[in-house]
Amino acid sequence: MERRPYGFLLVALGGFLGAVARHAVDVGVGEVLAASAAGAGFSVLDGAPTGAGTLVANVAGSFALGLLLTRTSSDRIRLFVGTGALSSFTTYSTFVADAVALGTPAGAWYVAVSYATGFAAAALGLAVGGRGRR
Repeated sequence: MERRPYGFLLVALGGFLGAVARHAVDVGVGEVLAASAAGAGFSVLDGAPTGAGTLVANVAGSFALGLLLTRTSSDRIRLFVGTGALSSFTTYSTFVADAVALGTPAGAWYVAVSYATGFAAAALGLAVGGRGRR
């Protein structure tokens, strides 16, 4: 692994981009859900915790990490994309906060769905990347 300042810079820049992308996904998913709820005549969703944006980011990030691990052998790309961007795009702390905010029954389902879809997405990324073909 790249242990010189350049490696730290790659992780930092990737982390910045991943965090900004996660925020954009969270805002975008929230807007889609709010518009869908408004179209169905509901206004309760506005400001209510759903965890949907975090779920989308974590599943997409799991797939991308699975794909990355099979498609690149470059330490620098793995640092920038995997350790930097994808580690801040996916988020365990927000996942836990969302689960707690949803309450016990909904939070438990959210945790189960998050783990099941995250593992499935990572496996799919590995399969698409050709991990099983080596």
